[in-house]
Amino acid sequence: MFFSSWDVIARTVIVGVLSYTSLIILLRVSGKRTLSKMNAFDLIVTVALGSTLATILLNKNVKYTEGITAMLVLIGMQYMVAWLSVRSKSVQNLVKASPELLYYHGRYLDKSMKKARVQTVEILQAARSSGIHSMEQVEAVVLETDGSISVLKKSDKQEGSTLRNVKSD
Repeated sequence: MFFSSWDVIARTVIVGVLSYTSLIILLRVSGKRTLSKMNAFDLIVTVALGSTLATILLNKNVKYTEGITAMLVLIGMQYMVAWLSVRSKSVQNLVKASPELLYYHGRYLDKSMKKARVQTVEILQAARSSGIHSMEQVEAVVLETDGSISVLKKSDKQEGSTLRNVKSD
């Protein structure tokens, strides 16, 4: 129950070091996009990679090469989807959520907030974290595609607005 043999411990250490090193190399080779926090697909890949690494480490029936192949497939699929989403609007819409406007011109957008399951206190927290003392200083609050909340201060300049791709209900 607590200890079966030194062979099992040795295998876990050796395969663990090899798997971890391989994962680091694969992630470095696949590029920065693999580690970004852009959308739900990236979260799925991250969780799947962690699960695969754990399986390689703890399941002696899974060979090291099988585990590395599984990691390669996951990273390859993530790379392919990211590549396609840059080139195809329909793939991008399928994989990536749109930013959502939650507050605009002094008004909380209740319909958008309910849809996004965001409470007023979360918007106020994001404003405080951005150094905002009063919501009168705020032009807009956006729920980003990665789940973070951006607070945009009021500005005299309207051209080149960062709100051009943001949905509002």
